[in-house]
Amino acid sequence: MSPLPFIRSASVQAAQDAGTPIVALESTIITHGMPYPQNLEMARKVEATVRAGGAEPATIAVLDGTLHIGLEDNVLETLAQTKGAAKLSRADIAVCMATGGTGATTVAATMIAANLAGISVFATGGIGGVHRGAEESFDVSADLQELAQTAVTVVAAGAKAILDVSKTLEVLETLGVPVIAYGQDAVPAFWSSQSVYKAPLRLDTAHEIAKAHKIRGLLGLPGGQLIANPIPGDAEIPRSEMEPVIERALKDAVTHGITGKSVTPYLLQRVFELTEGRSLTANIALVLNNAALAAQIACEMADNKA
Repeated sequence: MSPLPFIRSASVQAAQDAGTPIVALESTIITHGMPYPQNLEMARKVEATVRAGGAEPATIAVLDGTLHIGLEDNVLETLAQTKGAAKLSRADIAVCMATGGTGATTVAATMIAANLAGISVFATGGIGGVHRGAEESFDVSADLQELAQTAVTVVAAGAKAILDVSKTLEVLETLGVPVIAYGQDAVPAFWSSQSVYKAPLRLDTAHEIAKAHKIRGLLGLPGGQLIANPIPGDAEIPRSEMEPVIERALKDAVTHGITGKSVTPYLLQRVFELTEGRSLTANIALVLNNAALAAQIACEMADNKA
């Protein structure tokens, strides 16, 4: 069998050769998160934030059947304008590659690719999880299983607030995934810095997070860590404001028969409409905040300070 079609960008290759820390970034937020050109502007800002923190960004995507670890700027711009890109997770990334397709990576697929490329830290907005009403739909994101299997530390603003956060935390506990709140006791609620749920674990420094990642490896434990990093206070939308909006969006999704992979993009778009764009502004702020923390963690790992 031929080697895996796998390309590192020039800057990612140079970073790996030099031992420079690298932070993986997903691409679904580019293709499914917001329209062009805002998606391109956001992607460039996230990459710049990682570089400002002393690490090299590696945005991951499948283009024409080839897995890319890091995207040259012209390729990033092309992806930002691509219509109909697949949304790839563990189940379908191989088929997309086998058929020469183009797709953006979700949290799960980005973790797989990052681990394959020797990258231990990944920044995203929020992870997938257990959808509200999962007791009937059984709609549970593959992200949760991936966190239990793949040794990548994922920095996110918690699970997306459109999900059933309580059930998501229960599943992560069952799977043995450490859910670590950064600098506070509560699990953040994506657009809001606080939720009603106490975090199972808390760490206050990037050094501690990097050290915990290293010790998990030494113990032979599979899976990664979820670092729940709260959105900055000046950018958040209070939970009391967001919950009625989310409930309205969920009802609209049921009314319009939205199911499967279409649920999350639909709900995020509906929340955007109902908040008159404030949710997108908050979303960008939390992604940048996560990128900055991920860069700190990657630097701690690379410096062997842990």
